[in-house]
Amino acid sequence: MAENENLPEEIVQGATEDITDKKCPNCGATVAYDPATLSMTCEYCGYHKELPKPDEAGTATQEIDFNSAKLRTSKDWGAKKKNITCKNCGGSAMYDMTETASTCPFCGSTNVMPVDDDEDVMAPGGIVPFEISRERAAELFKSWLGKKLFAPSKAKKSCEAKEFHGIYLPYWTFDSQTTSSYSASYGKDYKDKDGNTKTRWYKCSGVHDEFIDDEVVYASTKTNDSNIKTVSSFDFSKLRDYDPQFIAGFAAERYSLGLDDGWNIAQSQIRAKLEQHIRENVRARYKADRVKDVKLATSYDKITFKYLLAPIWISNFKFNGTIYNFVVNGQTGRIAGKSPVSAFRVIIAIILAIVALGLLYYLFS
Repeated sequence: MAENENLPEEIVQGATEDITDKKCPNCGATVAYDPATLSMTCEYCGYHKELPKPDEAGTATQEIDFNSAKLRTSKDWGAKKKNITCKNCGGSAMYDMTETASTCPFCGSTNVMPVDDDEDVMAPGGIVPFEISRERAAELFKSWLGKKLFAPSKAKKSCEAKEFHGIYLPYWTFDSQTTSSYSASYGKDYKDKDGNTKTRWYKCSGVHDEFIDDEVVYASTKTNDSNIKTVSSFDFSKLRDYDPQFIAGFAAERYSLGLDDGWNIAQSQIRAKLEQHIRENVRARYKADRVKDVKLATSYDKITFKYLLAPIWISNFKFNGTIYNFVVNGQTGRIAGKSPVSAFRVIIAIILAIVALGLLYYLFS
């Protein structure tokens, strides 16, 4: 009996055919996904093959029932892959078997090695394609560095990003209907006879219903770059069903944070979001000046998830012997990273701030 024969359709939808044709039908060279045109392109002869648009690719990527997913066995990425790991930073990435991986996409180290790929992991169900090209990412980097107030002028003029590594990173997204019973204290300010502001506190309780849509969790434990989490905001309305052609020419990291652990993190994020919304609702309902001591108990119903890949450019630049890493969101172009700081510029800013405060004190005292 075939491995997935008796599983429901939504449980095996990650399985795909081995349809990646990496060779150009005209000249035989390697073709790759081009973010600028959202198509498969041959840089040698100009061969061009458009990929299906979202409305042409059938139904949107399906939400999968969380409990049923524990039985899921699908792990076919649609083309034979190899897994490499970096001895320097511990990062792990997937490549086509036909490609050579000589550097780590996360830190640029050449100290990489292939590893056995025998883990029982599912294939992605959806993908957010690259829209920012390597050239555009370089332009955005120059603009980003140029706007850094405390970066040295020399760095702004001379620094160039090293080779950009395009990689699809793994994410869980979760949907759930939530119902929370809560209690809180809200305060209304008043003036006492001496003109001092005081607060009268009142107790309240209630029920808060909210549907959570696409709560995003970065599904990697091997890459702890805070910059990645900073830029991990994507427009999921442009989500495509997973197709191995999209990752032709790019690396892809598979999830190392499991589904259950991902859901635990999602619940923590959702709880913080619900608490903030309850605060806002209590403040508005009672026309309160402040809210505190929010306590809630939440039930989660109709939990579904998606396992997605989303695009990130990773690069770095060197200035005065120090390497600065940064990342670019491959869909939106948002950048996060560290930049060099000029001590002279910081001192000037502090002096100007002190002068400004002194002037304000003189004018209003």
